[in-house]
Amino acid sequence: MFERIIEKLSKEGLDGFLFSSQPSVFYLSRFRSTHAYVLLTDKGDKVLITDSRYILKAKNELEPKGWIIEEITSPLFEKLTEIVSKYGVKKIGLEEERIKLNFYERFKCEATKKGIKTFPYSGFLDEFRMVKTPEEISLIKKAVEITDKAYLNLLEFLKENRSSIVNLKEKDLRRFLICEYLKDGAEGESFPSIVAVGENSAIPHHETSDTTLKENNPLLIDTGCVWKGYCSDFTRTIFIGKPDKELLEIYEIVREAHLRAVASAKKGRPIKEVDLAAREYIESKGYGKFFNHSTGHGVGIEIHEPPRVYKNEELLIEEGMVFTIEPGIYIPGKGGVRLENIVVIENEIAQPLSKVPLDLIIL
Repeated sequence: MFERIIEKLSKEGLDGFLFSSQPSVFYLSRFRSTHAYVLLTDKGDKVLITDSRYILKAKNELEPKGWIIEEITSPLFEKLTEIVSKYGVKKIGLEEERIKLNFYERFKCEATKKGIKTFPYSGFLDEFRMVKTPEEISLIKKAVEITDKAYLNLLEFLKENRSSIVNLKEKDLRRFLICEYLKDGAEGESFPSIVAVGENSAIPHHETSDTTLKENNPLLIDTGCVWKGYCSDFTRTIFIGKPDKELLEIYEIVREAHLRAVASAKKGRPIKEVDLAAREYIESKGYGKFFNHSTGHGVGIEIHEPPRVYKNEELLIEEGMVFTIEPGIYIPGKGGVRLENIVVIENEIAQPLSKVPLDLIIL
């Protein structure tokens, strides 16, 4: 990976690149810190820059792996540019979409004093991060496994408490999932779990609330965890009591749309075809205007990362890509259905990672 990044530096005419976002720093170094930078140079230097709180940890973890550790002190921007200059960098790239304007302007000011030119880049690491290594895929699979278990345990909890289910709140179910993740060794949620009952399920990104569960209503659960820095993402929609007839029909439409999208995800094909496979089927059933988000997104260190699975994305699918497939239909005032799995492109086709079936569940 580093060889390819260095090749890209040379191609772009850069001597080095300063990565400042936590996801990029972790991706490159596997080092966790609230205040760290990675400097990569065209000569192959791998430099982790952090403050006194993390310096010993960084040396213990990274120096055996060939990293150089530099301590950052005040004043921040003067010290950063001193370190950059120390490694002979005269043309440096920065993460345009990851840094605040104030950071860029102050860094640029100090860099200019030392004869260093700065160049902002958007998505510099995207092409590398989109294609996961076997190690990364293994970590995501473990996160999915933990999520599956937590969800299945939640279903059992709901069945056991069926007679008093209307006493439970959306937040109670989210709390249950968080506890399950922590018990299984995960670092926590990969995003704030969405638990949405009734009309709330028609809001794709509903904020889990104090709303109590209701008889004869849909219950949408969108959740995920983090395992050793890598995320999972999973959604199922179940029904409490007697389901609304239209929502039952919608469930089958979304299920079929999901399966068509999975079948269309193949190496070498434009990723837009995955979105269109789901979207065109939903449109053919008359619900096109009620599917108001993309069919999926990449997952890795971040819960949302490239590639975007949408109808205008021409990017070709590659072996090792990992992304969600999550079509949905949302009827305001009534409810919604979304079914989501993470897939990995292995042996040229999409392999769903979750072992939880898409079968309809009525409590």
